[in-house]
Amino acid sequence: MKFILMPFIAWITSGTLKFIINSIRFGDARKRIGYGGLPSTHTAILSSTVFLAGFSEGFNTPIFSLGTAILLLIMFDAHGLRQKLKVGHTWFEIFVGLILGMVLAYAINASPL
Repeated sequence: MKFILMPFIAWITSGTLKFIINSIRFGDARKRIGYGGLPSTHTAILSSTVFLAGFSEGFNTPIFSLGTAILLLIMFDAHGLRQKLKVGHTWFEIFVGLILGMVLAYAINASPL
């Protein structure tokens, strides 16, 4: 059940944090809903799932390796390709999404779900 819930928990947590941060920085955060911003939700969702696999199945497993490869592609896409479209992320926003995903995965792995 943890693996099914993890992406949704990360999505809701990251989106809520992004809304709060945008509210503090810009006032009306509803105008800033969309791509980009702090933290990177795409990175948080995927990193939470990848690290949950690592915490529960082991970090020396094929599934963790495959997940890490896909995570790196998502992170480089979020910065490089999307930055050219002006809807991307800075490396700091991506890093915060990565850390958020790791923390959420650790917490969910330690929970009795």
